[in-house]
Amino acid sequence: MSESRTSGHEAAPVSAWVGQWAHLIAAGGKVLDLACGSGRHTRWLAARGHSVLAVDRDAAALATLADLPAVETLHADLEAGAWPLPAQLAFAGVVVTNYLHRPLLAKLPEVLMPGGVLIYETFAAGNGVFGKPSNPDFLLRPGELLDAVRGRLRVVAFEDGLLKKASLRPGPGAWPAPALIQRIVAVREPIWRSSEAGNEPLHYALLQL
Repeated sequence: MSESRTSGHEAAPVSAWVGQWAHLIAAGGKVLDLACGSGRHTRWLAARGHSVLAVDRDAAALATLADLPAVETLHADLEAGAWPLPAQLAFAGVVVTNYLHRPLLAKLPEVLMPGGVLIYETFAAGNGVFGKPSNPDFLLRPGELLDAVRGRLRVVAFEDGLLKKASLRPGPGAWPAPALIQRIVAVREPIWRSSEAGNEPLHYALLQL
């Protein structure tokens, strides 16, 4: 397994970033958990009422998710061969954490339906000073997630910098501290929404109320 992934199939805490922004995903909408690893977000999203497609190259990890209601699994190596999903398949949400394979970045906006939300979080350039991953292949360059969605998705939130304290309790999938990270929340939106006041831009709640 590469430096770009965490290992282990044990129960793991949900990313604080995913937890903060998952309210933007349409209730009951289908979510793609890409490179899902141990399935921590698949389980959490399914418990919130979403149907989830969990994709990973680790067949053993996927097997632990197979009996969960509203969860489908797909065994695929995302770094070998063509995009493994049908071209017409679109999602209300796409979640990617602790994973980077650059050829996939341009694909992610395409698999969101109108109103669909991309929630992405992984390590950033310079993290080798603090530990692994340190290979530049697995580290986002400054502003790289912004570049990936520019002109295609509307950015709701973006962070790129030093996390001084662990955002999760110790365990598989937890962020170490300190660590350099980059993360984004971006929406594929319709251009306008009709209202009694006329056409006005869509708005997105910054906090779950």
